[in-house]
Amino acid sequence: MKVPDRPTGDPDASPASTGSAWYALQTRSHCEDLVHHQLTQKGIHPFLPKIEAWSRRSGVRRRIQVPMFPGYLFVHHVMDKASCIEVRKARGVVRLLGERWDRLAVVPAQDIEAIQRTVGARLTVMPYPYLREGQRVRITDGPMADVEGILVRTRPNKGLLVLSVDLFQRSVAVELDCTRVVAA
Repeated sequence: MKVPDRPTGDPDASPASTGSAWYALQTRSHCEDLVHHQLTQKGIHPFLPKIEAWSRRSGVRRRIQVPMFPGYLFVHHVMDKASCIEVRKARGVVRLLGERWDRLAVVPAQDIEAIQRTVGARLTVMPYPYLREGQRVRITDGPMADVEGILVRTRPNKGLLVLSVDLFQRSVAVELDCTRVVAA
């Protein structure tokens, strides 16, 4: 599925070779854009999902784009030893998540797809505490049909769907109509 107007890189433009997977990359504080730019220049396919947040500078409030998962971005690549070294050489990179270069932790493709669809749906997204327990649900219709997550009810008809990335224990929440979800 192609999501239009993605300013932070196109995660669907994956490498043509087989064996590519999604990996999580930890960055230094506020270095996500720097790392994203460097990896793109090297021909590696990063995905940096962003959300809008309020910022106040010099007493003026405005909405700015910030990383959905501060300190992390995703990479879709065939990760051999040479590629791993190239990724780690990028200024601002802390580490690739996993034990070592040949045992990197893979982010499930359905987690990435859910994040991509959330970004593409242009819904209000806000950071949310990582949840491990709760009811897993599937959205039945609308722009996020078939996306699964954890539902947290806040009002009778409104709720929050929490999308979690288990690998680095971060979550985001999307407000939605609770009548459009079923148990997964």
